[in-house]
Amino acid sequence: MSIAGTAAHATAGPLPPLVARAVAAARAHGFPHSCRPEQGRLLHALAGGARTVVGESGTGLGVGLAWLASGAGDGVRLVSVERDPERARAAAALFAGRPEVRVLTGDWRRLEEHGPFELLVLDGGGQGKVPEDPPADVEWLLAPGGTVVVDDFTPATTWPPLHEGRPDRARLHWLTHPALNAVELRLAPDLSAVVGTRRAGR
Repeated sequence: MSIAGTAAHATAGPLPPLVARAVAAARAHGFPHSCRPEQGRLLHALAGGARTVVGESGTGLGVGLAWLASGAGDGVRLVSVERDPERARAAAALFAGRPEVRVLTGDWRRLEEHGPFELLVLDGGGQGKVPEDPPADVEWLLAPGGTVVVDDFTPATTWPPLHEGRPDRARLHWLTHPALNAVELRLAPDLSAVVGTRRAGR
């Protein structure tokens, strides 16, 4: 969830048609927290390598999901979960003509019903950024060789990475996870994401 991700698309240049429709829906519903275009382009590229199923937590009004669906090839299924019922209904309506896309209402743990995933995007739960939200179990949710994306970090300039002057435990969890080969990608001067691939044999 980005603070002004919806507005950032206004100056992002040409957008895939489905993304443009999702951004318009987010604006119409007054939802400012869509993923940023830099993140969307990363999701678009990663979805292009998927062959089976893609999962996402935190649908919002469907902007990130639209980037994923626009990048995914034929035969790829996409499952996204949104805890706010009104937003989930609006997002589902946006993808009504896309039978390969399913929007669920509920907690991010509903994704467990639909894995393992070849690509898993954690944007609305399962990131481990707050005490009441434990990190998702990627050894359960990711297929072997699958990729997880955890977004909305500020680029690290130290090791260990810091958050509010203390070691960033959530980021360290993903970067040092024994089942992942993970790296932090700087997407903009003020935005980064951790991308990890599940190791062979884990």
